[in-house]
Amino acid sequence: MNSAEVSTTTSLSGIGYVTPPAGYTLRGRDGRVAIPWDGKPPIPLLDEDLAAVRERAPDYDMVGRGIYQALRLDPECVHAAEYAAVLKEAYPHIVSELGGQVVMLDAKEVDTPYLDRKITSLKILALLDSTNAGLQAEIARTYADKGSRLAALRQAVDSWYGAEKHLKKAMALAPSDGHIAYEYGEALYILGRYDQAAEVWGEALAGLAAAERARLEARIAGILAGKLPLVPPLDYLTALSAALEERQAGRTEEAAAIIEDVLADPSFVEQFPMGEVYYLLGTCYQEMGMMNEAAEAFRRSA
Repeated sequence: MNSAEVSTTTSLSGIGYVTPPAGYTLRGRDGRVAIPWDGKPPIPLLDEDLAAVRERAPDYDMVGRGIYQALRLDPECVHAAEYAAVLKEAYPHIVSELGGQVVMLDAKEVDTPYLDRKITSLKILALLDSTNAGLQAEIARTYADKGSRLAALRQAVDSWYGAEKHLKKAMALAPSDGHIAYEYGEALYILGRYDQAAEVWGEALAGLAAAERARLEARIAGILAGKLPLVPPLDYLTALSAALEERQAGRTEEAAAIIEDVLADPSFVEQFPMGEVYYLLGTCYQEMGMMNEAAEAFRRSA
């Protein structure tokens, strides 16, 4: 049996790959699973299972846990779609577990690490259902949620580009969905691609209710009138991340100065109200002994 075909696989911690002998068939579930493996990619296995397959082919359980772990580590790994197809055909209990995790995470407010877990689970489900625009949109919404949280702003760039990428995929799958188009335009706006955002929003107007249409028309009018943030909103989010780092390092005055610069842009403040930012500014003022300014910042954070 050949192992570690590095050139055609993604290197993943705790995972090794094996190519089973010609004629190998994955069998399991009391004969209900029989998948010929010829022509399929190397099988990802947990490191602890590799020793057991030196003399024999991997069994059903080994393949299932190896593929599941590989996709959880990197749902965009090489051969991800082929591995997901095996899960879908042979491991319905794993697919059910994935769906349950997403439902659970969707039902309550969760911390940022759980958002990463939700994104990974959604990406695997999207591999299983590649034409589902709703899954792509939900991945994007989770990225956008992550990219808007003060505690995760240092990952704002990756998060918002991730949101844009998956909303673009959702748009391709459901081009007439006005709500997805609205969200796609919002991601483009945050990246500073204002003209493209206006174009996407303009095409989405017909599919929206009156109140949503009016709100979007106002945003488009603002773009056409040049009423825009001085820098792309993503740059402001990155600056706020730097302010948070300064604050955590004890450089309170530097942190406050950065936040004040961001909040000095009325277009950004008007379009992206961020109570957490005012609260952070209030804590900075408080430590600087500027109690009146702190009280005002706390008031605006509510």
